[in-house]
Amino acid sequence: MNLEIQNKNALVCGSTQGIGKATAIGLAEEGVNVTLVARNEEKLKAVLNELPNNNQNHSYIVADFTNPEDLKNKIEASKNNYHILINNTGGPAGGPVFNAELSEFERAFTMHLKCNHVLTQAVVPFMKEQGYGRVINVISTSVKQPLDGLGVSNTIRGAVANWSKTMANELGQFGITVNNVLPGATSTERLNEIINNKANKTGKSVDEVINTMKNAAPAKRFAKPEEVANAVVFLASERASFINGINVPVDGGRTKSL
Repeated sequence: MNLEIQNKNALVCGSTQGIGKATAIGLAEEGVNVTLVARNEEKLKAVLNELPNNNQNHSYIVADFTNPEDLKNKIEASKNNYHILINNTGGPAGGPVFNAELSEFERAFTMHLKCNHVLTQAVVPFMKEQGYGRVINVISTSVKQPLDGLGVSNTIRGAVANWSKTMANELGQFGITVNNVLPGATSTERLNEIINNKANKTGKSVDEVINTMKNAAPAKRFAKPEEVANAVVFLASERASFINGINVPVDGGRTKSL
């Protein structure tokens, strides 16, 4: 299938590892000019060198998602225009919601919702001019089914999902779609943190925790980052032009709801 996104420009957040990196590579393979965004410049340089480069113009921006205003300024200073925005940020630390400090909610709200918002505001004017835009938020299946031990994440992810749906309703008339991809357990550094945290809190071995998590999905395994990225890349394409305002679980069937 020709996704018809050759020579489009994409801004991919959290793109030095995991799903973000896999998405950046997947878009580049489709002929997209990719701008990577993350806080570690050395890692950004390394990923930049891994991107397929078929006469494409790839670049990177160093930015910290704890500071939305600085992020916004750096995106605007780059003077690049984008047809595709991939909002993707590492998840909050685990733990029961009752024990969470207010600062944990505030930090997560800033990194996820506020940064998504300023980035969307920055790229949408060009998208409107082009009559083409794709905003894709990589969130979590917790927006459909809250996950035990991830209280702050469950709360903030739900806020992002509702923000996204509202934005989809407002921007659809301009040829801009806004969708969410909901990864299940995916083989990333983030998953390793969750596994180790569960093992420490429950007294179970790491292998026991891994087997329990794998058995929660009919597929009986973890996703590869590339498998989640494939859904993101499709939603970014011309072929997904009438898909708007939805949540797409990529979880091997783990989520129980329809």
